[in-house]
Amino acid sequence: MEIIYLLAVATLCLAGLCPRVLGQETLAVADFNKPGSSSNIGSAFGTWDKDPNDVTQSCRMKFVKDDAIGSKEGMSVRLEYDVDSPNPAYNGFWLKLDNADTSNYRILHFYIRGDAQTGFTSRIKIEIKDKKGGKDTHVVENISEKWQKISIPLKPDRSIKKQLLEFTIVFDDVTSRPKQGAILIDEIEFSGSPN
Repeated sequence: MEIIYLLAVATLCLAGLCPRVLGQETLAVADFNKPGSSSNIGSAFGTWDKDPNDVTQSCRMKFVKDDAIGSKEGMSVRLEYDVDSPNPAYNGFWLKLDNADTSNYRILHFYIRGDAQTGFTSRIKIEIKDKKGGKDTHVVENISEKWQKISIPLKPDRSIKKQLLEFTIVFDDVTSRPKQGAILIDEIEFSGSPN
């Protein structure tokens, strides 16, 4: 029976459908493989601007054929940001978590890379917001032009983890250098393990 299981897994891997981590429970939130306005858990996502009326700052999103885990049919989201404004500027990407039950998960994972052709910041802020109005802020540094997996530990309080509301990426005129550029994100998920 074990041989049949291993053959089935090997066949899936050859077809580009290899399970990410065998034996590890994960909650795939957004893999962006189907362009549209909802994630794998059915929640909305998009971009936001501090001041939509200020044409000197913006964040735009588009789906691109560049999958972080190498799937030939996979896609990712490209975020084109501009915080080069005479006014205070910040913007970014939001993903609703719709109070997904994350009580069994300890880590938020996602993949990120910069667009070398356009230029990109090597540092961004990540915010994880909960239903009670709390916010966990993390700085992701050393972003490069190669895909890298980022792992962010969730708060140890299980009651808060169970009520997560939103995942946000923030570009701002203080942290983002250069102030205009593009990054790609992919494979947002929760897991019980740091791997």
